[in-house]
Amino acid sequence: MIDLALLRDEPELVRRSQTARGNAPETVDAAIEADRSRRTALTAFEELRAQQNAFGKQVAAAPKEDKPALVAQAKELAERVKQAQHAAHAAGEAAADALGRVQNVIIEGVPAGGEEDFVELRRVGEQPVFDFEPRDHLELGELLGAIDMERGAKVSGARFYFLRGIGARLEIALMNLALDRALQAGFVPLITPTLVRPEIMQGTGFLGEHADEVYHLDKDDDLYLVGTSEVALAGYHKDEIVDLSAGALRYAGWSTCYRREAGSHGKDTRGIIRVHQFNKLEMFVYTDPSDAEAEHLRLVALQEQMLTSLGLSYRVIDVAAGDLGSSAARKYDIEAWVPTQGAFRELTSTSNCTTYQARRLDVRHRLAGEDGKPGKTQHVATLNGTLATTRWIVALLETHQQADGSVVVPEVLRPYLGGLEVMHPLSHEDTDGAAG
Repeated sequence: MIDLALLRDEPELVRRSQTARGNAPETVDAAIEADRSRRTALTAFEELRAQQNAFGKQVAAAPKEDKPALVAQAKELAERVKQAQHAAHAAGEAAADALGRVQNVIIEGVPAGGEEDFVELRRVGEQPVFDFEPRDHLELGELLGAIDMERGAKVSGARFYFLRGIGARLEIALMNLALDRALQAGFVPLITPTLVRPEIMQGTGFLGEHADEVYHLDKDDDLYLVGTSEVALAGYHKDEIVDLSAGALRYAGWSTCYRREAGSHGKDTRGIIRVHQFNKLEMFVYTDPSDAEAEHLRLVALQEQMLTSLGLSYRVIDVAAGDLGSSAARKYDIEAWVPTQGAFRELTSTSNCTTYQARRLDVRHRLAGEDGKPGKTQHVATLNGTLATTRWIVALLETHQQADGSVVVPEVLRPYLGGLEVMHPLSHEDTDGAAG
């Protein structure tokens, strides 16, 4: 939720942010008016309720002969209180709806515009050059007995797959490497729930414009399948006052993720670039808002260290405001070079959500007070960023392939694969059968 003090005191700043995102600036005026109406209705209700309480004491102390008339007045006042309560509730709901249309205020310097208006910050690593016709990741995966799309579709439908043999081992190796890096950086590992309550999904901002991406179990369950462990990690400290006296709280969430990929029909239908289910290790941080931008850069550095150690060529982009999503105030994507597509494709994102999610989920920390006394509370800032995911296999296979269809294992991954240096194509029998 937007900071109400910021909305009331600096509405023009919020309007500029909405405009940069491609949203109507009038949403800000509507939110201000709805907030004003909510406060007016709430004040009217509280004043009437105070009158009712005072009148109740008057009735109790009145002589017996005066009570019938006073009781009649009390009933009339009770009805007015009831109506005011209903009006306050309706005004509160209207305000919540209007405020929900105002997305997080972007950080100064974020480029305006949509998906194509990002700013490229840097390129790292040399793009591979082959003296043979390179194979794409699916052809390589099939030769290695690593990826089985056909049986995935048979079992679960389009955009599902099996990772088998070396493919399964490769993903686990990636995730374990990422987990080790996260541990070295002070993150606490969590294996998170993949089903969450509506208020958790809503609190992280995923039930807005991207709600059609989310799988929902309705009827008796009313639970959502997460598209990232960010959701569960953001809800981990819901309604809590966390202790940041020793520094930020940093978590690494390992989970399976689910996305409907609504609106992506015909896009990336080949292979495992855009699928309905995948695994991911997600970094998540709760920190003092004053430290959030520095923490954001720290997450990007961890991601870059991973990609560099894997020998991947990549670029870092500053995502434009209209492509941020409602919760992020700034987002950096890192895109790896995919040789057969002749293009960079997103492998990681990391977002600074400032206090937007924490306000919705009511996660606060206590400031230092005077004379050693506890200070007031303040909402924390939350940040998230990918450290490894299934899609990385695409860039790894294509970047490190050899002419015979074998793939060199990056040195940093070899300890996680029993010292394996090269992944070799299987025989036709092994590829089609159950071996691997």
